[in-house]
Amino acid sequence: MRPDVPPEILALARARSAARRSRDFAAADRLKDEIEAAGWRVVDRGGESTVHPAHPADVVTPDGIRYGWSGAVPARTGEPEGDGATVILVAGQDPEPAARTLAALAAHAPAGTETVVVAGPEAALDAWLATLAGCVVGGRSPEVVRMARPVSPAVARNAGGRRAGGRIVVWIAAGVEPVGDPIGPLVAALEDPGVAVAGAIGLAGTDVRRLAPASGAPVVAIDRTLLAFRRSDLIALGPLDEAHFGETTLDRWWSLVLRDGPEPPEGTDPEPRRALALDLPLATAGIAAPAPEDPDPSEAERRRKRDLYRLIDRFARRPDLLGGAG
Repeated sequence: MRPDVPPEILALARARSAARRSRDFAAADRLKDEIEAAGWRVVDRGGESTVHPAHPADVVTPDGIRYGWSGAVPARTGEPEGDGATVILVAGQDPEPAARTLAALAAHAPAGTETVVVAGPEAALDAWLATLAGCVVGGRSPEVVRMARPVSPAVARNAGGRRAGGRIVVWIAAGVEPVGDPIGPLVAALEDPGVAVAGAIGLAGTDVRRLAPASGAPVVAIDRTLLAFRRSDLIALGPLDEAHFGETTLDRWWSLVLRDGPEPPEGTDPEPRRALALDLPLATAGIAAPAPEDPDPSEAERRRKRDLYRLIDRFARRPDLLGGAG
């Protein structure tokens, strides 16, 4: 066993090993569940067992906590939601695109807008993040969620989503620059209970593998440029599947999850909710490219295919979603 395993976890692991030796597998399974519920992972190799932290550890620095995984970020899901929106901005290794987006939001976001900036551990971000206490968006400074290691887009958005307090959650891509208020129209659009997701660029098509930007309604999904949905849906349908490694299919997958909605009452078969593309005041020429998925091109391609297969497996046989209810 690892020397840093807490005594109570060590006791559970030893009891489980004893149960396995006596072939009491029901007890062994119950003890494994207890160990895993406490945040540890059990690895069995033959007759030997070891326990490891289920997630990377947080790192405490002079500037605060850097979280090892999204679930370590303190959640606000038990708090009443506010009337406005929470904008989640994920900063890349280069802070410049995110800085432009935040400056534009400061100029145009309505009062009451919350902003959560999710950032990795890169030293190149340190100086910019230190200035955010003096930045004001919607009447308040952005909240910074710092991660202890580079994370995937799904992990970053889950981390930011745990700090969302507004009724509407908005993803905005780094480099997008509002030239007017894009938040008010999104909040208004989501007053309609038949709309599940709204944003700047709609995607259409009858094949989930080949959704493309659409110039008009109806649309199937919303592109990552700017994408908004209800906080209540994030709580009910989330978190995002962190098996998604890249951004290429994440916006499509989450749009379709939102449109599919919660499990309907037994005996009912409601129509899917809609995706709605709006004409919003945005400059998108400087939008940052999707984060590199892997430095190894062959591994990146393999992961992109896995993301696509995940999308296909869940939604390819859903003509009710892919017909374009906009």
